Amino acid sequence: MAADNTLYYGDNLDILREHIPGESVDLIYLDPPFNSARSYNVLFRDESGKDSESQITAFEDTWHWGRNAEETYTELVTGDAPERVSRAIAALRELIGTNEMMAYLVMMAARLVELHRALKPTGSLYLHCDPTASHYLKLVLDAIFSPTQFLNEVIWKRSYGHGDSRRSMGRSHDIILVYTKTGDYTLNRFYHAHSDDYLQNFFRHEDKRGIFKLENLTSPSPRPNLKYSYKGYPPPEKGWRVSLEKMVQLDKEGRLHFPAKAEGRIMRKVYLHELEGQPMTDIWSDLPPLSAHDKERLGYPTQKPLALLERLVAASSNPGDVVLDPFCGCGTAIAAAQKLGRQWIGIDITHLSIALQKYRLKDMFGLEPGKDYRVIGEPEDVAGARQLAQDDRYQFQWWALSLIEARPLGAQQGSRQGKKGSDKGIDGVIPFIDDSSGKPKRVLVQVKSGHVKSGDIRDLVGTVKREDAAMGVFITLEAPSRDMTTEAVSAGFFQSPSWGAFPRIQILTIADLLSGKGVAMPRAFGTFKQAERVPKRPQAFMEDMFGGDETPPPDPLPDFREGE
Repeated sequence: MAADNTLYYGDNLDILREHIPGESVDLIYLDPPFNSARSYNVLFRDESGKDSESQITAFEDTWHWGRNAEETYTELVTGDAPERVSRAIAALRELIGTNEMMAYLVMMAARLVELHRALKPTGSLYLHCDPTASHYLKLVLDAIFSPTQFLNEVIWKRSYGHGDSRRSMGRSHDIILVYTKTGDYTLNRFYHAHSDDYLQNFFRHEDKRGIFKLENLTSPSPRPNLKYSYKGYPPPEKGWRVSLEKMVQLDKEGRLHFPAKAEGRIMRKVYLHELEGQPMTDIWSDLPPLSAHDKERLGYPTQKPLALLERLVAASSNPGDVVLDPFCGCGTAIAAAQKLGRQWIGIDITHLSIALQKYRLKDMFGLEPGKDYRVIGEPEDVAGARQLAQDDRYQFQWWALSLIEARPLGAQQGSRQGKKGSDKGIDGVIPFIDDSSGKPKRVLVQVKSGHVKSGDIRDLVGTVKREDAAMGVFITLEAPSRDMTTEAVSAGFFQSPSWGAFPRIQILTIADLLSGKGVAMPRAFGTFKQAERVPKRPQAFMEDMFGGDETPPPDPLPDFREGE
């Protein structure tokens, strides 16, 4: 097991400080949560009153100015942060005040300081953001990394043209800020295929060596030492681009084109088959965003296409290097790192995200937690599970559902809160197909972290009947009473045409699940669409968490060098 292949559950600031050694990471990619759809009027609104607190509730996945932000700000300006970081943060607060934007910058600055510490001298950091905050983040990064270590501002066209406002131009791109730790960094160049128009307009000549274009040999600036005549052709006014020795060499190799008239200019032949393609630039318009029906779409609100992350990982790391994503979400950066032979570290603050990544790693690569990589921060015993339930019942619910690979319901992906009132007493579902009809059936799941009673089982029986489900599973921290067991047994059996009989209602304790016990059900089940195994050049895709069609045949991944 590669020691660096690890998923961490928890606040990434704490994990970076406690678990990630200095100068241990080769590449960092982060796509921190920020609701850019909100207007500037909201983002810069003072958050001292009740109105702002209600907005925080509505958009709980964004940062807001509160005690935590104030304490982090104080730590940055009075603690051990570099002086220029402290001064930059203090100046930004003076400029934009105490609001969500400033809270976002303060919390990001604290994390970026730790990420800079963790980065190797040869390492690079890619920060994915949008124009709402990119200019402020660049100032923060300049303070932490130094302005001289700014490498690129990559523009990724994330959507097609649309008018999302009558008072502004349509917003269709994200920004990726690229910084390096030192001047000695990894950068593997990639190339795009030449466009048809470019080929038709320039590569119009051919000889026995192949198709070629003509390239000017005139110097772009005055070169008195290169003003020589060659085979009767006078030098250009500013001189040749190459020395006489180089000109002779090109002539011997048949790479010069001599015009019919002596007053013409000698040109160099550039052969198409010798070119690697169009060199990379900082505008990436060739990587389409994920559409609502895209095969790899998970339903995660900020999911990025795998091809985008593969390009980042391939450009700024080498096989065996360590890639870190401190806001890893549904794990696209982790999947790209694993696919390209890098080691990886992922951090996220929701158990839903960790569960998604475990499913994805299993489906794409056949990797198992505890065997092929570590998972740190999840409960390992009943006491830990009980503490999680006390701290956050939604996190407990998502974690418990992940133990049986159930799809969470009543939860907003990417959010730390649950959606109340619409789950009809159902916390999760396991869809499965066990006959030739192809019609999916369902196992409904309820999770209870508090006191349980026989009435809970009767309610689950009623829910299974009402929803026309095949079976029901009741997950509980507490051991079931005799009456609860009797109610479950009295519900009878589900008869699978292919796999036999299974208890219609099953009670599983957290202790059962931690000991390896699972749901007794037909084996032909799937919670998420499975990605085809690597290395068969698959396109990683998984079913939308909240529904989707049968798994279609995967499209092949476009060639990285083609930039598709």
